[in-house]
Amino acid sequence: MDAAAAPANPLKAKTMEEGAEVKVHKIRITLTSRNVQNLEKVCNDLIKGAKDKRLRVKGPVRLPTKHLRITTRKSPCGEGTNTWDRFEMRIHKRLIDLHSPSEIVKQITSISIEPGVEVEVTIEED
Repeated sequence: MDAAAAPANPLKAKTMEEGAEVKVHKIRITLTSRNVQNLEKVCNDLIKGAKDKRLRVKGPVRLPTKHLRITTRKSPCGEGTNTWDRFEMRIHKRLIDLHSPSEIVKQITSISIEPGVEVEVTIEED
């Protein structure tokens, strides 16, 4: 009678118990940089790592580039012809959405990140 009460496949019961413990989170990774090549490289590395672990990935979503402009006079004293310098800094942003447990995200984000790329990770529970 004890054999009938036990599950038919003990491995299946274990995976069900483990599945109940592991919570799937919605994770949003925001990448920001002034250099597009470094940003795209980090983005591709993150997505490749997530797809190797068979996670659901959305992105990279390319957000509009921010153009920070400063116009200044070339002459320090104000005398002479009116000549101006125009400086511009462009800030590029990418979004990546993942659906996975938080432990796996730690493994994915442990890749080497290029200099000048800022990574921000936000976790939401479903």
